[in-house]
Amino acid sequence: MQFSIIEKSGFGIAIAVLALLTCHLIGEALVTEERLANPSYLVATDSSSESQETDRAKGEDNNTLALLDSVEPERGQKLFKKCKACHSVQKGGKNGIGPNLWDIVGRKKAGVSAYQYSDVLKDMGGDWSFSDLDLFLADPKAFAKGTKMSFRGVRKTDDRAALIIYLRTLSDAPKTLP
Repeated sequence: MQFSIIEKSGFGIAIAVLALLTCHLIGEALVTEERLANPSYLVATDSSSESQETDRAKGEDNNTLALLDSVEPERGQKLFKKCKACHSVQKGGKNGIGPNLWDIVGRKKAGVSAYQYSDVLKDMGGDWSFSDLDLFLADPKAFAKGTKMSFRGVRKTDDRAALIIYLRTLSDAPKTLP
C-alpha cells in the first residue's frame, strides 16, 4: 500500500501530537505540584507611591507644598536632567518636543505662543500655580486627560517639591512661595 506525501505528513503530525500528549500525561502522573504556604520571593513595591495615589484619590493634601521651604533647587536641577530631553529652560530658548519652561511658575497654561499644546491644556485656562504643577508632575495624564506629554510622572513627593523649587528659580522675578 502506497501513501501520498500529504497522508504521510498527516500521520507524522498525528503521531507527534499523540506522543506529546502521552508524555504530558505521564509527567503529570509522576510529578506532583507542591504549593508553598508563603511565596519563595517577594516582589518589592514602592509603598510610598501607592499611598500617595491613595491619598490623591481621596482628595487629601500630599504635603508637597509644605516641603517647598525645605528642598534645594540644586536637587531639582539634578532631577530635571531627564526633562531636558524634551524641554529647554533658557530665557527665550527654543521649544523642543515640549515647551520652554522658563518662567513656568505663574505663567498662563498653554502660554507659549510658538508651541502647539494639546487641546486639553488650551481649554484648561488659568495659570501654573505651585499646586497645579505638583498635580501635573505627579501624573500628567490624570491632571490633563489627553495631554501630549508622555512622561509618567514623578511619584515621590520630595522629588516633585525639588523640581518645583528649581522651576521657580527659572525666572527674572521668582514667585513667592505659598
